[in-house]
This record gives sequence, structure tokens and C-alpha cells, in this order.
Amino acid sequence: MPHELGDAVGDQMTMPSAAALFVPPPLQGTRPRLIALASGKGGVGKTWLSLTLAQALSGRRRRVLVFDADFGLANADIQLGHLAGLDLAELMRDGTDLREGVTKVAQGGFDLIAGQAGSGALAGVSIEQITALLDRLAALSSDYDVILFDLGTGVEPVTRHVAAYADTVILVTTEDPSSLTDAYAVLKLLKRDRLAMDRTVDARIVVNQTQSEPAGKRAHAALARAARGFLRLDPPLLGTIGRDERVAEAIRSQRLLLSQFPQSAAAGSVMAIARRLLAR
Repeated sequence: MPHELGDAVGDQMTMPSAAALFVPPPLQGTRPRLIALASGKGGVGKTWLSLTLAQALSGRRRRVLVFDADFGLANADIQLGHLAGLDLAELMRDGTDLREGVTKVAQGGFDLIAGQAGSGALAGVSIEQITALLDRLAALSSDYDVILFDLGTGVEPVTRHVAAYADTVILVTTEDPSSLTDAYAVLKLLKRDRLAMDRTVDARIVVNQTQSEPAGKRAHAALARAARGFLRLDPPLLGTIGRDERVAEAIRSQRLLLSQFPQSAAAGSVMAIARRLLAR
């Protein structure tokens, strides 16, 4: 598996150089922890995990903001029932104070800055525009303990830019070989970008939709072997989340899992992930 992962995402991938990415200066003042949730492949449950993790962190008395940073096809607010408020496209167009785009998610105890759901209106946004937007987060820095960026899928330059800006990247994958291969590609580029900026790589793995916990651990082990062998990285396993029909049921009803099914197996897994995340 390590050899296959390395071969699959080797020189055939043509990506912008890390030097082309500009990272804005750190937020000033009381600084929240910046955590980006990334995936190399769609359909792995990244947005669902972003929202559920936000609720779990809120339950541990953290002030949390979810920033929907999927500039191609945002959908966090859809999973929450289309909450009212200014979306990211409006905030960028008008130069409005970001606080005007913050929506309280009452059922989850956290805040959300939504993208423009389903429109793709921000698909062509530039790195310079995102840099300016991230700089404006300084106005919110004293309001939160944690900011979760729900990134777009894949390795587009803007997605890489936000990932490089974060303190920690949670890489969400499944047991599927193509998902693991794409996750490896994200790790490869994350290392390249961080090294170019003289920053260490803090990437942690969540294997979602697993058949069993041992199967999830095997998937992580395969990815970690490839990362150690080819990238000299050893991304730890933050947690596994088993397949759980109650996840799909909560999404269909546009309710958060920890509100709808707090005793479900998946809910317990996410709460354990939140606990581990705060421990280190």
C-alpha cells in the first residue's frame, strides 16, 4: 500500500509551487486555535464532521466558530437548515465587518460563517482575496477559542492556502483506496507548503465511515506507512468513526448528530476526537 500510494500521487500531479502561496501574518491579540478540516476526495463526511466536532468542542466549553471555506461549493448551512444571515460572498463583496456574517447555531452552541450554498459563486476567488479575508479574522480573534475551517475538497491553491494558514489540519478519509491515495496527495502538498514557510506540519487523520475500528486503524496504518516512507511524516490517528445510519438520518433532518442522537456510536466517536484534539 505505501508504494501504491506514493506512485499514485507522484510526479504525474502538476501543482502550483509552495512559493506562490502567501500566508498572512498571525492573528494578533488573544489568538484562537485555527483548525482546518481537509479531504482529498468528496463524500468522506468532512463538512458533517466539521459541524459535529464544533458542537462537541462547544460542549467542552470552547467558544467555536465554523468558517465554511469551501469556496467552490459551500454546503455547511444546508446541513443546518439554511440559516439566515449574510453569506461569505456578500461579506467579500461588500467589505462588511465579518461579525455581520456570524450566525448563531442554537442547536449546536457554536457560530457559523456560511459560504454561498450551492452557487459556486466563489469558485474563482483569488489567493489575494482570501488573504485579505483571513486578515479580517483578527477582528474576531478575541471572540473564540477555536476556529474550524471547513475546506473545499482537493488540492486547489486556495484550499492549500487556508490549510497552510491553520495551526492544525485534520485530514478526513475513508478506507477506500482512492480516498487514501488522495489523502496522501494532500499530505504531500501540505508538507511542501509548510516547509516553504518554515512551519512544522501538524496533520492528524480521521478515518470516517469505517466497517469497524480495526479496519479504520488498518487504513490509517497504510496511509501513515506511505507518509513515513516517502514524506518523512508520521501523522497520528485522531480517531475512527464507524458507519452509522443515524448520521445519515440526522443529515436528512438537518439536525446535528449530538442533538438528535447523542447516544449513537458515531456521536461517541466524535466526542472522543474532540477530547483528543484538546489534549494536544
